[in-house]
Amino acid sequence: MKCTNRICRKVVTLLLTGCMALSLTACSGRKFDMPYGSNTAASSFKVSPGGEEQFAECFASDICVVSSDLLDEEIDMSGAGAAVLFDVSGNEVLYSKNAHERLHPASLTKILTAIVALKYGSTDQVLTATRAINIDESGAQLCGLKVGDTMTLNQALNILLVYSANDVAMLIAEGVGGTVDHFIELMNEEAKALGATNSHFMNPHGLTQEEHYTTAYDLYLIFNEAVKNEKILEIIQKSNYETVYYDKNGKEKSFSHLSTNWYLRGEYKPPEAVSVVGGKTGTTNAAGHCLMILSRDTAGNPYISIVLRSEAREMVYTEMTDLLEKINK
Repeated sequence: MKCTNRICRKVVTLLLTGCMALSLTACSGRKFDMPYGSNTAASSFKVSPGGEEQFAECFASDICVVSSDLLDEEIDMSGAGAAVLFDVSGNEVLYSKNAHERLHPASLTKILTAIVALKYGSTDQVLTATRAINIDESGAQLCGLKVGDTMTLNQALNILLVYSANDVAMLIAEGVGGTVDHFIELMNEEAKALGATNSHFMNPHGLTQEEHYTTAYDLYLIFNEAVKNEKILEIIQKSNYETVYYDKNGKEKSFSHLSTNWYLRGEYKPPEAVSVVGGKTGTTNAAGHCLMILSRDTAGNPYISIVLRSEAREMVYTEMTDLLEKINK
């Protein structure tokens, strides 16, 4: 299954049908009324005026498009809720199971948090912890922040993506967004702008909330954008992170933890001729075990693979490795 410019370009004639209407203005140039919204069953368009023919290039001209499952009987994904494998440079779908099913994303949410934080904040910005960082959910991964602690956004992003600390996600959201609620609004706006219109985010960390959901395909769109950012790409490759931040009295507090990604820690190995660049893990009772990976083949071509709602931690890595095997086929 492949998306190409030939497939995704439509000639707009004077007689338009369906969801698009064209109107012309005089000296101010042409005006195109494009009745599109996030609930419309069509992709967005961008119009290139000029000449007798007008072209509307659909949103999906340079990304993979999934319309149905694309399974492989040699890949056992019976224990996963959804899974996808995309050839990024070739815009080709290599595997797809339940790509558009709404599921809890757990800490894969934090990739979108990082995108928004870098869009609206600066890496040298100093963040100060307030009571917003207090998370009492049992088993939630925490950095151990206390009210009054300070660190830069750069430090916070490293802890967020390497160690997946939920209290640091709240620190970032409030520090960059002004309020956590405003930051969440920015997250949902960014998701829609990226085409991830089958998603809704209620928090910056991914701990379970009823209306916090996304899909494997939407996560691909978000992750595909994230890895274009040099800072995010740098962080997701780290096998560990060490830093020093400060408490409210200026006293040093040390942080040192391994990545939550078992590929980067050497506890699991990808298939031969495939290298794992980095990615993000996520686990909650509602989401199961989730894993999102950027990998490359021997020619350096990038691939994005995602497994959601796997039944066990070991299983999600076994499933991901089986999925990555398809790169060599």
